Amino acid sequence: MFEYLDGLSPTEADLLKKTIQDLLHQTCVLQVKCDPVTLEQKNNPKYRICSDHREFIQDYLQVLDCELYFDSQEHIFRVIGEGVNTEKLSERTSKLLIILRLIYKNKIMGEGLQATVTNREEIRMVGKDTNLINYKLNEADWREAFGLMKQHQIVELPCAVVDIEDNTPIYIYSTINMYCSSLDINAIVKEYRDEVEKVLIESLGKETTDEAIEEDIYQTVSE
Repeated sequence: MFEYLDGLSPTEADLLKKTIQDLLHQTCVLQVKCDPVTLEQKNNPKYRICSDHREFIQDYLQVLDCELYFDSQEHIFRVIGEGVNTEKLSERTSKLLIILRLIYKNKIMGEGLQATVTNREEIRMVGKDTNLINYKLNEADWREAFGLMKQHQIVELPCAVVDIEDNTPIYIYSTINMYCSSLDINAIVKEYRDEVEKVLIESLGKETTDEAIEEDIYQTVSE
């Protein structure tokens, strides 16, 4: 590996090292990045590094029990495998991610170059309309969510996280992906089933057999 680096120019070797650091810290490298000042899209030089030195990066990551994966649809390189650092999201951050995904999906259909730009005011409004967040978020909640999203290149911000105001433009990248373990999924399903069971018992106003409750639950979920 050191021989490979020694064969590169000092500038190329330094950029390769920084690219690997970004991959491990941010888990992915995008082909196009948004300028934080102008919010204009520009080619990401680190994407070119991943393409040119893909084999070397793959060999390097294997030592860390990771793998370099190329997503041809999203045009990104990302790190996968057992050695990848994982994030534990809070409930509020998870809901904000879902809201951003909804905004992105609705806007990308036909609002031109500004289709993926939003702000806190719009996020708050969509959260209220969808009943995902119908309470006031404090500044610590916003900072936690946007700090994590910027780190993993889900959003681009024109200022520091602490300086974001309600009308500050927030650029949403297309790479809004959420991965949930089977244990977490089972816990969510159980919580939902328990809520449905409670509602059914209250609406029926009488004792119901376990078999009847389970049948109604499955019917409701399928709908």
